[in-house]
Amino acid sequence: MRVDKKRFIYLISPNKIKKSFYNNLKAVLSSNLVSYFQLRLKNYSLIEKKKIGIKIKKICKKYKVKLIINDDPNLAKKIGADGCHLGQNDMVIKLARKILRKKIIGITCHNSKKLIRQAVKDGANYIAIGAFFKSKTKKVNYIAKPSLISWVKRFTKLPVVIIGGITNKNFRKLLLHKPNFLAISGGIWDKKPAKAIKEFL
Repeated sequence: MRVDKKRFIYLISPNKIKKSFYNNLKAVLSSNLVSYFQLRLKNYSLIEKKKIGIKIKKICKKYKVKLIINDDPNLAKKIGADGCHLGQNDMVIKLARKILRKKIIGITCHNSKKLIRQAVKDGANYIAIGAFFKSKTKKVNYIAKPSLISWVKRFTKLPVVIIGGITNKNFRKLLLHKPNFLAISGGIWDKKPAKAIKEFL
């Protein structure tokens, strides 16, 4: 997983994909601030997610952004995505690795040093920690402190993605702790995306 200091945003999809989404995505990715895009759709059928994923893959390729599929290594393989992201209740890394081979596998570790240690041991390509703030996108069950970012950076050289309620109002404070990527969703999609992304410059 390549770390690009300028392209520090790990963008997560909105919960609903509207017709306007694809043009908005192009506008956001053209900012050159995004390194990874995660397709995270909970209420869509497999067929719908595959269709959407194929369209997004073409856009991501054009702007040299890595496409990550949430929860589903098999779907990631089918559409030729760059990898998948797994939560603690999803498929274990060992099985996902058999499907995706050398592709990217990221793991949600909440605010737990124990889970971080296990993810490193299991061969994750990156670690996601948080939430650092309350989020409108997803219910927050775990709150992480900025000191955890520093601990992870000392513990492992794996890239660290921080998540949870990150907006243009609070992202600079988090960057002071030198995470590799900031996961952002509502901070972009809840506004006019083309304008919202410029607030992170």
